[in-house]
This record gives sequence, structure tokens and C-alpha cells, in this order.
Amino acid sequence: MAGLQTEFEFTLPRGYVDSNGNLHRKGTMRLATAMDEIAPLRDPRVRQNQAYLVVILLSRVVTKLGSVDRVTPHEIESLFTADLAFLQQLYRQVNEHGTANLLVTCPECNGELEVDIGSLGGSPATPSTGSTRR
Repeated sequence: MAGLQTEFEFTLPRGYVDSNGNLHRKGTMRLATAMDEIAPLRDPRVRQNQAYLVVILLSRVVTKLGSVDRVTPHEIESLFTADLAFLQQLYRQVNEHGTANLLVTCPECNGELEVDIGSLGGSPATPSTGSTRR
């Protein structure tokens, strides 16, 4: 019998840019516990604005983001919206199905195949920021 996978690696589509301008795209998310979903409801920021729930929740389950070993609400708040949406989708997939793999149907041949959505965010070959700041 195979063991339960509790951590899932991912690559963000855009990436988190820290205060030093470093880009962090690869990370790890763990399965959520009941407390991960309950505790944010006690947070005053969530009580003031229910939309903040996702920030607190993701900061609890994203265990690594590039060289950032302790992900806090600050890092999640600073993500680009595409990255936030990506992490929300990954969270739902791994916690509802226990895997980052999604069964998809090819529109050309109607064949089914499994795709690891954790790797869909991008790859090291994908251009990173396109920033033109000097």
C-alpha cells in the first residue's frame, strides 16, 4: 500500500517578488487540517473582511516559497492575482482529491490523460517577469 502524499510541489505562473527584488516561483503546499480551516475564522482580519480568509488559509498550508521558509500572510498578500488564483485551485485539487493530478480529455483525439496541475504554473524556461525597470 502506498503512503499518503501530504506535500505537493508547485511552480507559480508569475512568482513572488520579495523586498530585495528576488523572484520566488517554486514552492510546497501541504494538505490542510481541520484546524487550518477553523483557525482563520478567529482572525480579526477575516472577521472584518471574509475575502481575507484565503490569505490566512494559504499562509498556513504553503510551507515553502523559493528561499522563503516561513510563509506568512504578507507573502500571500504580495502575490500577483494569477498566482493567488493558481494556489487556490491547487488547494482545492489536493484537498478534495488528495492529488495534484487532474484527469483531462484531449480536444483533438478525446483521449484521457493525467496532468499534474502543480507544474502548470510555469517552468524554469518560462520568462520570469518581463520587468523593464532600470
